[in-house]
Amino acid sequence: MRKNSLKNTRINVEVQRALAEIIRGELKDPRIGELTSVVAVEVAPDLKTCKAWISVLGDESAQAETLAGLKSAEGFIRNQLARKINLRNTPQVTFIIDQSIAYGVSMSKLIDDVNNNSSN
Repeated sequence: MRKNSLKNTRINVEVQRALAEIIRGELKDPRIGELTSVVAVEVAPDLKTCKAWISVLGDESAQAETLAGLKSAEGFIRNQLARKINLRNTPQVTFIIDQSIAYGVSMSKLIDDVNNNSSN
């Protein structure tokens, strides 16, 4: 199966949706922030591993706490994922903090600063 095949794309979308439901509705860990979202998911073609990029609203300590909470709940999350999605193999999920939103905000601020300085 190619990395960007239609089947793999559908699996990525389905796993992303299921992970979002699990994180939002079924995890009771207080370390996991309420405004945690699954930005993107990439399931390996052999369906054994999965990278999930998550976005957490808050500072770095809130992001670290949420990541720690998700890592400790990996077994539960995988079990729930197996119940929600019928795949040959249930992937082992690795969570990664997505910095793209924070990067975009900082770039936007830098551009605004440059525009404000050039107009003065």
